[in-house]
Amino acid sequence: MSDSPFDFDRAVIEASFTIPVLVDFWAPWCAPCRALTPALEAVAARLAGRFELVKVNTEEHPEIAQQYGVRGIPNVKLFVDGAVADEFTGALPESALEDWLKGALPSPHRGQLKLAEGLIGAGRAAEAEPVLRQVLAAEPANGRAAVLLAHLLLKTQPDEALEALKPIGPDSDQSDAAEALRTLARLFGLLEHPERLAEADAKSAYLDAIGKIREEDYEPALDQLIELVRKARGYDEDGARKACVAIFRLLGDGHELTRRYRGQLSNALYV
Repeated sequence: MSDSPFDFDRAVIEASFTIPVLVDFWAPWCAPCRALTPALEAVAARLAGRFELVKVNTEEHPEIAQQYGVRGIPNVKLFVDGAVADEFTGALPESALEDWLKGALPSPHRGQLKLAEGLIGAGRAAEAEPVLRQVLAAEPANGRAAVLLAHLLLKTQPDEALEALKPIGPDSDQSDAAEALRTLARLFGLLEHPERLAEADAKSAYLDAIGKIREEDYEPALDQLIELVRKARGYDEDGARKACVAIFRLLGDGHELTRRYRGQLSNALYV
């Protein structure tokens, strides 16, 4: 047994609220563990400041291994904000390990992101905007920052909101939110440039529904849009249906309006 006590909660759980902690569960008899060690140490040196590396000998601390579901070693777990964010089992070559880590590690600007989210939640969007722009200047591919900024710009600067969303591709974990915002930004642009829409009986009702979305008056907007799906589905290249889907994505699956109107939209599509 180890001569000095090891406090996993302090060294890993508490520390991971300040910096991500990569935990290597290993044992002295494990050959793949010995093969992984130099790769871990080399990557830790190259990515210094992005995470802390902690090694846990499962022979000395079997209770910790059992608590965190270690069934094979080497088992590497990344702890972020007190919980396991990602993990793998087995030895990886150094290049594969670095690629995995770069994908698994949270943004180094997550503190600024949390600040911006807090400002937005407090109704201080004007203060959040420069924070988000600073994050994107340093990390242009930060999808979460791009989505938050686009949301702030959506009503007043829809074209700039679309520009902010350009780096977000279909593989991003922010792709659904980005697609909803792209749809809404385009729609809000139509309010400023209604001449972009074809003249038709549906045009007035369609623009009125878009105006209600911009005012976040979602229930009557959805009523009008679903009626347009029934009567003029092809208008603006299926625009009413796409607008409904964007609202559902914006509100989230658990929102009462999403649950209620998603069924109504399905019914309208098949009448």
